Amino acid sequence: MEEKKYPVSDLMKETMDKIKAMVDVNTVVGEPIRAGEVTIIPISKVSFGLGVGGTDFATKAQQPGANNSFGGGGGAGMNIDPVSFLVIRGNDVRILPVLSPSDGAVDRLVELLPQVLDKVTDFLDKQKEKKDIQDF
Repeated sequence: MEEKKYPVSDLMKETMDKIKAMVDVNTVVGEPIRAGEVTIIPISKVSFGLGVGGTDFATKAQQPGANNSFGGGGGAGMNIDPVSFLVIRGNDVRILPVLSPSDGAVDRLVELLPQVLDKVTDFLDKQKEKKDIQDF
């Protein structure tokens, strides 16, 4: 018995091929920009979503043993956000972040978390030092 090939797999392959054509390593790490002895390399964050679906169905006029009709579609969306620039001057290499405004309270909290943890750790270390001095 012959195995049926479903058109949705072809639809998915075609959509993924189009995404591969749009997104490559040069999308994340951009082409170097040279200005005299300085080289600047843009770095971006790329995210995308993909949706594909389909169905096959019999029609009223379908001949016995014939393949069913197929209906389907696919779509994709992509977002590119600049993250930083890699700046190279001679042997000096620096990363210059691109600061974007936080989208909301959760994003702001995530940004502040390392600073808060540092302050809490410093506070606890000072408290421990005070206790060690008093116990001495």
